[in-house]
Amino acid sequence: MIWLERQSTWQKNDEDARTAGDVDYGRVIHSASFRRLQGKTQILNLGDSDFYRTRLTHSLEVSQIAVGLGQQLRHKFSDHDGIKYIPDRSMLQAIACTHDLGHPPFGHGGEVALNYCMREYGGFEGNGQTLRILSKLEKFSENNGADLTREVLLGVLKYPVAYSAAVNHKITPKMLADTSGIPLLDRKSSKPPKCYMDSEADVVSWLLDPLSKKDRMAFQDYDQAENNHAKARHKSFACSIMDLADDISFGIHDMEDALALRLVDQTGFRRHVPPKRCEGLLNYLNSKYRGQYGNDVYEGLIARLFASGSERKHQINRILNFVIPSVEIHEIVEFDEPRLRYRAKLPDQVAKFVEALKAFIYDEVILSPSVQHLEFKGQMMVISVFEVLQSDPKSFLPVDIFDKYIRSSNPHRDICDYVSGMTDTYLLKTYERLFAPRTGSVFDRL
Repeated sequence: MIWLERQSTWQKNDEDARTAGDVDYGRVIHSASFRRLQGKTQILNLGDSDFYRTRLTHSLEVSQIAVGLGQQLRHKFSDHDGIKYIPDRSMLQAIACTHDLGHPPFGHGGEVALNYCMREYGGFEGNGQTLRILSKLEKFSENNGADLTREVLLGVLKYPVAYSAAVNHKITPKMLADTSGIPLLDRKSSKPPKCYMDSEADVVSWLLDPLSKKDRMAFQDYDQAENNHAKARHKSFACSIMDLADDISFGIHDMEDALALRLVDQTGFRRHVPPKRCEGLLNYLNSKYRGQYGNDVYEGLIARLFASGSERKHQINRILNFVIPSVEIHEIVEFDEPRLRYRAKLPDQVAKFVEALKAFIYDEVILSPSVQHLEFKGQMMVISVFEVLQSDPKSFLPVDIFDKYIRSSNPHRDICDYVSGMTDTYLLKTYERLFAPRTGSVFDRL
């Protein structure tokens, strides 16, 4: 089957009982880039804690939710033609567990910083870096990275538009002007388009080769904007399942972190998630758990969310039990290939609730001054480290990275790969070795 092919044409041994999805999932779980996610925080670097989510625990949760969404679709729409095009459990797990591999240290802040650093060399985008890691940088094959199946890579390709096509050249990554001599990143202009990098154009060409010319052109279509980067229109069926799982995890599980750490309050929740944005949930709770929420279900919901311990956890579970079983299959009739024709989506009422939760966390936590201070500091450290490394690669790059650098057709991309692969802590230690007077030793391992 063409969708189970690998770019290297590798075939497993006859005695190997694993499915293609099992192989892919195993390669993801045992990859260095997956392990590094434990050193990259989901929202902010809080220091030592047994509770808050890292990119690794977040990815495992997205994997579990993606599998649950797939099971719900099979259960609810058992006679639907699209069901046979939902990847099996192992493939869904592989797709979901890879979705954050390309995120650099300090998350989206680091992504913006690296796009500034790579402004003249093809840019940088976290999802695009995920594809690059899986297709070129991992070590499971000589030339093809983790060498995953087409089926899985299609699910990973969240934005099937090249950087060169998506970027709006009116928006130039730069430093802010008039800052009294202190270089400060213009974070708005340095935000990258959602895309894959042109350095992986060959991978995308191979990946989409089974599609008809019509489907391929339509799949890679995008909407242009006057004052923003272009936006991809489409994603595959499998990718839509992963994307929904990511949204659910971000909106619900990250809210659980914020509640437990008391980073949010009831005032912010009421502002972003008013009763009309959660009507479906309120009706569900009133019907499923009649009498347990008192005369005002909305007030009862808030009381349980802002309670402590098991009461909050039970409420989070009830929200998940409302959201996940509601998933539906949407059809995009312009596509002939079923993997593109079908999409997983939430009903409007449920989608509005999840979007409200995401906006709540984004505005109240991510955009809060306490987080923005840390994000800004992380961005400037990423830029500083990158600039030092590129200023004299032989002096500052580790020997193995420099060997790759001198053989490369795009050496700045190799520096970018090195920096983006760092954990938060490793980037911080590298910065301190370079800039902190009393930090670092000749005996430190790079």
